[in-house]
Amino acid sequence: MLSRNGASGHPGYYERSRGSVGIDSQNRVFHVGTDVGGTFTDLWVSDGAGPARVFKTPTTPDVMTGVMDAVALAAGTLGLSIGDFCVRIRRFGHGTTVGLNALLTGTSARTGVIATEGFGDTLEIGRIRRQTSGLSEYEVTDFHLHNRYPPIVPRHLVREVRERVDATGRVLIPLDEAQAGAALEELAEAGVEALAICTLWAQANPVHEARLKDMAREVLPDAFLCVSHKIAPVVGEYGRMATTAANAALGPVAGRYLSRLEQSLRDHGMTVPLLVMTNAGGVLPTSALNDRPAFTLFSGPAAGVIGSRVMADRLGRDNILTTDIGGTSFDVGVIAEGRPLASTEFSVAGADLRLPSIDIASIGTGGGSIASVEFGDLTVGPRSAGSTPGPVCYGRGGQEPTATDADLVLGILDPDNFLGGRMRLDTEAAREAIETRIARPLGLDTIRAAWGIREILDNNMADLLRRVTIERGHDPLTFTLLANGGAGPSHAWSIARELGLGGFVVPAAATAHSAFGCGTGDLGISESTAVYVRVRHGERPSDAVLGAARDALERIERVVTYHLAAAGAEGDVTLERFAAVRFRGQTNALDVPFGGAGFDATIYDTVIDGFEAAYERLFGRGAGYRQAGFEIVELRVSGTAALAAATATGHGDTPRAHGSRPVVFDDPDAPVDTTIYHVDYPAPDSEVHGPAIIEFPGQSVVVPPGAIARADAYGNLHVTLEARP
Repeated sequence: MLSRNGASGHPGYYERSRGSVGIDSQNRVFHVGTDVGGTFTDLWVSDGAGPARVFKTPTTPDVMTGVMDAVALAAGTLGLSIGDFCVRIRRFGHGTTVGLNALLTGTSARTGVIATEGFGDTLEIGRIRRQTSGLSEYEVTDFHLHNRYPPIVPRHLVREVRERVDATGRVLIPLDEAQAGAALEELAEAGVEALAICTLWAQANPVHEARLKDMAREVLPDAFLCVSHKIAPVVGEYGRMATTAANAALGPVAGRYLSRLEQSLRDHGMTVPLLVMTNAGGVLPTSALNDRPAFTLFSGPAAGVIGSRVMADRLGRDNILTTDIGGTSFDVGVIAEGRPLASTEFSVAGADLRLPSIDIASIGTGGGSIASVEFGDLTVGPRSAGSTPGPVCYGRGGQEPTATDADLVLGILDPDNFLGGRMRLDTEAAREAIETRIARPLGLDTIRAAWGIREILDNNMADLLRRVTIERGHDPLTFTLLANGGAGPSHAWSIARELGLGGFVVPAAATAHSAFGCGTGDLGISESTAVYVRVRHGERPSDAVLGAARDALERIERVVTYHLAAAGAEGDVTLERFAAVRFRGQTNALDVPFGGAGFDATIYDTVIDGFEAAYERLFGRGAGYRQAGFEIVELRVSGTAALAAATATGHGDTPRAHGSRPVVFDDPDAPVDTTIYHVDYPAPDSEVHGPAIIEFPGQSVVVPPGAIARADAYGNLHVTLEARP
């Protein structure tokens, strides 16, 4: 059933909130965002004259070819040559997986490490959980998977030098330059392409690291050099060394890729800088990231959260569960009270990196997740078919059934209208793979086996959403679920019901939401500094300690403001301040936001009160222990500056009915005849009553029986589920 209410026009999905872009019918200008996923490369384009467009091309091994293919596809679809398109680009935001893939596959640059004498084994020792760092709960139980990732830098490329600085920054042992020179010569002979310099307590006094870097420039003139006090000026030698080593290893790889991509776009006429999304959720020009490529490791997932925050602002909602189901993973971010939850540490390839980032939880569950029968049990993921060979139904040589194959067999996907009709799916091949590899081993029929694949997939995703909310002190019933990614809108109905939610929202560009975030996010950068505010129970910090913290905070505020100005910030800069706080004697700290300028006794009290409230929210009422005293070990400043955003004035279309087909919802033995609708961009107040599937180019929104989907003024679909008895 379809009805149409309300006005015939709307202000546009990407309604402009800041600045203005001059547009005329003869000379359109484009705002572009792109994100490289494991299966597809997405491109989001807004020209200010109508609804934004989304383009998808297969991700290529070299990444850049897939991005340029998407640019060429967009240009051709818009009736322009690639040169005419690029010359009209006014903003190009980019999310990349190049650095992440290099660390995961061991294809990063050959890297050496210079460490303080006695600390050359730091990367080998790590922490007590180094052998299982980054593994899922399921993987931790398999001892064959432990220690599967070697240290980022092998021990034979680590050299120790004689020097020592204490925690206060006092030099105890001067740098032995003769020994250091010999160590650098040995690394040069070993053919290192990058060098990480990480000495003990360099964040308190970097004098030895600075001297080692000067010496390295002479011995290794072509190497990428990285010092820990610039990349990770935090407490904890393992976190600092792992982060510095990862950043150094990525320098020659990620830096070359971004330079080549920007140059290719410039060769085609683009005149604006390439803006890259960072882990912390802001975009920066490549020139600002040349010495810190590790800051972009999780740019794609971070961009998805930023896109969701932009949408949340327009919807007037503060609490958002932002989900992204792509081809290889299910990524979740939490926006609580208008602010994305952040983290200062994450795990990659078995290493714990200390970098500010949006807190993204991921599991290896996506459209390309492979289903298999192991020891009589059906499992889905974490292995993925990726884009090559991809799911069986793609016809590219894949042999193992995936979640996408199951959706096709269950009637969720249209084999003739995948990716807007640009790719045809092979239903019979998918059916045969599920029957042969899943149904027969389990003694099931094919439909029930496909339904089981979907049930496991959806339950795994609902469990992850519970973990990122309930286990962190948040009630999921107070959040709005945003369904993003190519497969997100087709699974959101089941996930929402598992969580007990009354509905979900599908953005108009859900299939390329990370690309949307790259194209709409603000400039942003974070800087951290180590501080030492240690206070026993019943005592107060001295004026000298508070003054030192204030000076450190003001210094990194100046650094953040400078970098944003250099990146082209126009208008006001917004600064957010955080303190890492823990009870005395603890190892881990919580980030506590605080306002105001400087750092005095009043702000200290505010920070401590905020820490105790956050601690009890996470670990339970009464879990705090004020009698232990407190430690503030780090201060961080995140700065953002607005960029001019695109505007759109399109009217949208009424979803058009295109027949029906049987679809399996709750009962694999009772498929439901389901109306199929096609739409590129839904007009405001359009309604579709379930059971229905609304097919966009690149995404299919499942509206189960009893549910209603209604479009808002921005082209988002709000799906209200029927209450279950």
